[in-house]
Amino acid sequence: MDLRAEARRLAPELPALPQLRAMARETWRGRMVNEHSSAAVFEGLARQLGAAGLEPESVAACRAFADEERRHGVLCGAVVEALGGEARFEPRRDPAFPEHEDAPPAEAALRNLLSISCLSETVAVALIGAERLEMPAGPLRALLTRIYADEVGHARFGWVLAPRLVAALDAAGRERTGAYLAVALAALERHELAHLNPHAAPPPEGAAYGLCNGRDARALFHATVCEVIVPGLERLGLPARAAWQERHAA
Repeated sequence: MDLRAEARRLAPELPALPQLRAMARETWRGRMVNEHSSAAVFEGLARQLGAAGLEPESVAACRAFADEERRHGVLCGAVVEALGGEARFEPRRDPAFPEHEDAPPAEAALRNLLSISCLSETVAVALIGAERLEMPAGPLRALLTRIYADEVGHARFGWVLAPRLVAALDAAGRERTGAYLAVALAALERHELAHLNPHAAPPPEGAAYGLCNGRDARALFHATVCEVIVPGLERLGLPARAAWQERHAA
């Protein structure tokens, strides 16, 4: 995947912190890959929502999120280029999009909506938001703000749509969805902790490059789950608190 041409046109001016450039370059390269690769996830969800009979407006909005994720990949690649790297990468071989064939179409779509928007994107809003608050004003913060605004929309989409899909579940569907939450929360924790190095402790000036303290980011992740995601899902009538407690057994 070669994003160099477009990324170079968008490369922001960055402060001169030569001792941190290599670390920052690898950080933004990882974000470039993750963001661009997320487009396929939203394309899969859009297809699944359509198959479940959701209105065309919701399907189109979800499909537009895929375009935004590709755009995020280019923006992150622009930072890679500004830091002396190259905005290109080998596409990841991610697992196949989960179809959840053991559930009816609307329930299967709900599972992925919860996992993608209510879990992953909500965590992204918290982590990117915290990074943005610590970053000094300038071109990089403006770039990050564009990404942050889109991620807020991706998370909100799930929290707005999920209540309707949950309300349509029968008793067996609610039980299956509750059991799935333990699996989804365990996968979320594994993914996030794998990308949040507890030994990462950049100096304070690293905030200018968007570098964060790994221990602080992990603490924020767990706080987001326990104080935002779990209570939000509980308000929908889902047993999220029990699912979080039982995630290691899932």
